Amino acid sequence: MLAIGIDIGGTKIAGALVDADGVILREARVPTPATDPDAIADAVVGLITELSEGQDVAAAGVAAAGFVDAERANIVYAPNLSWRNEPFKAKLEAKLNIPVFIDNDANAAGWAEYRFGSGRGYRHMVMLTIGTGVGGAIITDGRLLRGGFGVAAELGHVRHVPNGRLCGCGRRGCIEQYGSGTALLKSAIELANDNSVKGARLAELMRENDGELTGVQVYQAIGEEDPGALELLSDLGVALGKTIATLAAVLDPEVVVIGGGVSAAGELLLAPMREAYLSSLSARGFRPELKIVTANFANDAGVVGAADLARAELSGR
Repeated sequence: MLAIGIDIGGTKIAGALVDADGVILREARVPTPATDPDAIADAVVGLITELSEGQDVAAAGVAAAGFVDAERANIVYAPNLSWRNEPFKAKLEAKLNIPVFIDNDANAAGWAEYRFGSGRGYRHMVMLTIGTGVGGAIITDGRLLRGGFGVAAELGHVRHVPNGRLCGCGRRGCIEQYGSGTALLKSAIELANDNSVKGARLAELMRENDGELTGVQVYQAIGEEDPGALELLSDLGVALGKTIATLAAVLDPEVVVIGGGVSAAGELLLAPMREAYLSSLSARGFRPELKIVTANFANDAGVVGAADLARAELSGR
């Protein structure tokens, strides 16, 4: 059974024709008209139509960053796109002859890892996507946890520091403000500007880039094993590891899959994360310890997961 997966980001919309084994057969992408909800819908319809040509497609799944209601029909709120109570499923199905299912982008990525990637073979999995923010997905007993209102697994907004840094959600101290790529860059800029020996290499890279430090320079410093940059990455891993221990107390997953751009640091990130998880784990030594692994998929997770979720919905799984 073939399905189409669509992943709507702030700058681009990616689409793929995906088979039942999670293999991409066709793919395409277009820019995101981020300020115009109707134009976004038209762009998605165009991609689905293009990818469906000459194929027997059963359904389409659409992944988007935002709150999707329990019926998987309406995008209640999207922070970076102009969606507020958007009836997205109805808009798409009015112009297409196949059923469409909407889901959160982190849910779609997590489902791809559960079905075909690093979570395959487990029944209980948590995924954390470490990028601009911290996204999350929860698989419990083989099912994606969406919650009573459809907006479960907002794991980036688990509180890490009481009365801590202000988060975009309006609260203070969320792990997103300490464990994301954005937080890593902010800390790197602060270190580069403090005139310390520890921040010397980051300061040098900033000067070479006309006074601007970006994620590219931070990852360059990490790749060079610069002590200052490695310490910042370790701090990020420690923050995430402590949060994983909190999640373990509630969800008891067998494995936590780490995805997103920051996961490219591999063991430099995972080693302090595992250590912090173990040091914060309740009843350590008297309970099984989960595994922390990197994601298998990179940029294709959203489209693969969205397609398979649509296929699963259609078949009643």
